[in-house]
Amino acid sequence: MIAERAYEGQSHWLLFLFRSRRTHDEVPPEIAEGRFAFFSRKAIDGLAIPETDRKILWPLYDQHRDGFVALRAECDPNGPIVYTVEESLAAPSPGVPPPSNS
Repeated sequence: MIAERAYEGQSHWLLFLFRSRRTHDEVPPEIAEGRFAFFSRKAIDGLAIPETDRKILWPLYDQHRDGFVALRAECDPNGPIVYTVEESLAAPSPGVPPPSNS
């Protein structure tokens, strides 16, 4: 889970990212924000995703994919993205380095 403050300098977001352990045959219908789709973890690296997702959210997901992590990100457009891990309920996955906090 990530709370992003001042995302793109104008809004706040609360996002939930999780791994589904079961197969899904259907996805929700398309909405104004886009369409729901499933991607492999490797495919995510090739998508046009926000900087916060690429530099913070996905690296933390890689570390905690079998547990829970809650973080807060300050997305001031005039400075670097700075995040704080608020809570972690499982040991990070071995061998996955943490993202840089700068």
